[in-house]
Amino acid sequence: MYGLEQQVLHTDVTGMPLEWINYQQAVRLYCAEQVAYTCGIVLYTVRGGFNAHNGQRSIVTVNSILATQGGAYARLRAREGYVPPLSNAALFRRDCNTCLYCGETFAVRDLSRDHVRPVVQGGIDHWNNVVTACKPCNHRKGGKTPEQAGMQLLAIPFAPNHAEYVYLQGKRVLADQMDFLRAHFPRTSPLHRRLMGLS
Repeated sequence: MYGLEQQVLHTDVTGMPLEWINYQQAVRLYCAEQVAYTCGIVLYTVRGGFNAHNGQRSIVTVNSILATQGGAYARLRAREGYVPPLSNAALFRRDCNTCLYCGETFAVRDLSRDHVRPVVQGGIDHWNNVVTACKPCNHRKGGKTPEQAGMQLLAIPFAPNHAEYVYLQGKRVLADQMDFLRAHFPRTSPLHRRLMGLS
């Protein structure tokens, strides 16, 4: 069994990843009979109260992946041109907490968001124009492009699709959840190679 902090991967009935939910949200979905199917390993067995009529205790078994009815929510996120919201936490995870200038891995507190084409030169705050940089490299680069600063960018920034974004939002992704999510990554996703390097 896992601690109650372990997140459950919530998908729609077609298997499209939606979000991470906690055990209370998962139990509510089970009790409301909204769960279409489950897969993955059993994370928790949650015991509730006793039925006044038959004396039986309610028990809900929560799997690591659960699907609910409805697919409009996921279709919206799978549409052409959908871009998930940008945050430093997701950006740093996309880049494996690695400075894409010096190649070193850092603690989150020592990282920053760098605009490849600086905002002062017309760059925008978008996944395709931002990379993880350690604070010294970001300071050294300043308001210049990598070429102007004489610094080499080690990887091309990219905007994740929704399944990749769900992965980036996860706190502790289990192997079965990771396999499920990776099946929804584009074949050309740089995350495939980066995740192989971490395993």
